[in-house]
Amino acid sequence: MPAFAYTALDAAGKQVTGSLSVSTRAEAYRKLEAQRLVPIKVSEDEVAAKAAAVVKAEGEGPPPKLKRAELILFTEELADLMDGGLQLEQALRVMHERQESPVLRKVSGRIRDQLREGAMFSKALQHASPSFDEMYCNLAAAGEVSGSLPQILRRLSAGISQMHDLQSRVMSALIYPAFLFGAVIVLLMVFSLFLVPKFSEMLAKSRTSMPFMMGLLVQFNAFMAKWWWLGLTIITTGVILFRGYISRPKGRLWWDRARLKLPVFGSILTARFYAQFASSLGNLINNGIPLLNALRLTAKTTANVYLRGLLEQATVYLGEGASLSGALRKVGHLPVMLIDMIAMGEQTGRLGRAMEKIALRFDKELDKTVKRMMAMLTPTILIFLFVIVGVVAVSIVTAIFGAMSGVRSRA
Repeated sequence: MPAFAYTALDAAGKQVTGSLSVSTRAEAYRKLEAQRLVPIKVSEDEVAAKAAAVVKAEGEGPPPKLKRAELILFTEELADLMDGGLQLEQALRVMHERQESPVLRKVSGRIRDQLREGAMFSKALQHASPSFDEMYCNLAAAGEVSGSLPQILRRLSAGISQMHDLQSRVMSALIYPAFLFGAVIVLLMVFSLFLVPKFSEMLAKSRTSMPFMMGLLVQFNAFMAKWWWLGLTIITTGVILFRGYISRPKGRLWWDRARLKLPVFGSILTARFYAQFASSLGNLINNGIPLLNALRLTAKTTANVYLRGLLEQATVYLGEGASLSGALRKVGHLPVMLIDMIAMGEQTGRLGRAMEKIALRFDKELDKTVKRMMAMLTPTILIFLFVIVGVVAVSIVTAIFGAMSGVRSRA
C-alpha cells in the first residue's frame, strides 16, 4: 500500500505534515477530512499512483449513464455551486454528499476522485460517464484553460436544454397521432374477434343471404383467423431483414438519407438538424474553440450518417483554406439561406452570434413544421378511423335489416 505525504491545516489553522498508508489519493483526502484537517498538498510515489489507479478502475465497475434531464441537472447544479464561490473540488463534494439522485452522487464522486488523483476536469468527465460526449469535454477543457468554467457550464446547460426541449416537442407532437393509430388497431381487433363472428352466426341462424360488405368482412376475418401466423412471420422477417440492412454502413447511409425525404417527417428531421448544427457550432465558437475543431466536433456529434458525411466533407474544404460558407456551398444539399447567413456572420466577424440567430430561426421553423404536421396528420387519421367505423357500421346495420326482413318474409 503506497504512502502519501500530506501538508494540511488543523482546526486552529496550524500547518501540520505527515504521511498516510492508503490505496489512493482520494482515500487520503477522506482520511484527512475525517480527522478535521484541511489538506493543502497530498503527494505520493508516481509508480504507486499508477498501480493504485488501475486497481481502483477495475474495482469500480462500469461508469453509469446519465439521462438527458440528469445531465442538465448536473451541469446546472455544478455551475450554481461554482458561481456561489466554491472551488470545483468543493462543489463536487457538496454534490456527492447532498445530491438526492444516486446516479448523480456516483458520477460526482467519480469525478472528484479523479481530480484528487491529479486528472484534469475534462479527463475526469470522460472516465466518470459516457454521457459526457466529446463536445462536452472539449468545452470543459476550454473553460479550465480560460478560467471561465462556470460560464461555459451555463452555456452547456442552455444548449443541452434547448436540444432536449426540441426533441421533447417533436415526441409530444407524435403522441396524439400514435394514440389514434393505436385506437384504429384496437377497433379492428374488436370488430374481427367479437362483432363480426357474432353477426355471422346470427345471419347463419336466420337463413338470410349475407350482404356484400358483410360478406367481405367475414371473409377477411376468416382469412386472418387462419393465416395470421403467416402475416406475423412476414412482418417479423421484414423487420429483421430491414434492421440488419440498416445496421451496415451502406444501409445506414441509405436509410439516413431516405428519412430526410419522407413526406412531412423529412422536413422535421432537416429543420431539427439545422437548428442543432447552428446551436452546437455557435456554442463552440463562442467558447473559444477554433472554427476547424468546432466543425469537426459538430460533425462527430451528428447522429445522421448522411449529414455527418456532408459536415466531414466541409471540414476538409475548411482545412484547405476555404471559408465556412464556401465549404458548405461546395458540399451542397444545404439551404442557401443558411449559407448566406453564415457568410454575413463571417463578413462582420461575429460568426458565433450569426450561428445563434440561425439556430433560433430554424427552431421557429421546426415549431411551425411540427404544428403543420399536427394540423395535417390528426385529421387524416381521424378520417381513416371514421371510414373504418363507417364501413363496419354500414355492414352490420345492413346485415341486421336483412335478417329482420328475412324473418318477416317467413312469418
